[in-house]
Amino acid sequence: MRVVSLVPSATETLLALGVTPVACTRFCEQPGIPTVGGTKNPDLEAIVGLAPDLVVVNDEENRREDADALVAAGLELHSMSPRSVADVWPAVAALAAAAGAAAHAEPEPADAEPADAEPMVRRRCVVFVWRRPWMALAADTYAASLLALLGCDQVPFGSDGDRYPEVDLGVVAAAAPELILLPDEPYAFTERHRVEVAAAVPAADVSLVDGRDLFWWGVRTPAALERLRAMLA
Repeated sequence: MRVVSLVPSATETLLALGVTPVACTRFCEQPGIPTVGGTKNPDLEAIVGLAPDLVVVNDEENRREDADALVAAGLELHSMSPRSVADVWPAVAALAAAAGAAAHAEPEPADAEPADAEPMVRRRCVVFVWRRPWMALAADTYAASLLALLGCDQVPFGSDGDRYPEVDLGVVAAAAPELILLPDEPYAFTERHRVEVAAAVPAADVSLVDGRDLFWWGVRTPAALERLRAMLA
């Protein structure tokens, strides 16, 4: 099948399933595959011109208006949006079926704690996803589900249903989290931002983290879980 993927984690998973997309976004980080713009601003004319059998989209990465335009152009879409680790393997199986991939053996459960692991100590955690304005991760997200398996519970901000609430650093400090994580995507947090946040919330352990391991679900999930487990130990 001719597949266009507008979701970085789906592109990575498709390749692992033996399906090489005819195009993907520039954020998919696959230099051997032609790109058709970004996740939020795909080149719709180029996608239609490729005459794909399937376009893979996601309700967080992509805009509804772009998806609607592709449907209006007569293209078939496959949307996958896991909200938890438990959603990942059903979503991978559905993607494999939609893309005509060979049967994919399900890995060992990603939520299993190693037999020799130390007893888990739960910590109150804040994950920032953006700056100017500061935005944090809420509990109803894949990344929060992944971290919960590692003993990190998201401090609630905003209202129910707000999955990435805006929050002030002073409010975060008052909430007294024990851990703050700064991923390198979607916002590219660096050491200078870590220093800034550590000064504003001195009681917290502030660390930089690989954003792909936090946010890219799919075939990456089991190994990402182990890397995060090691980092947080």
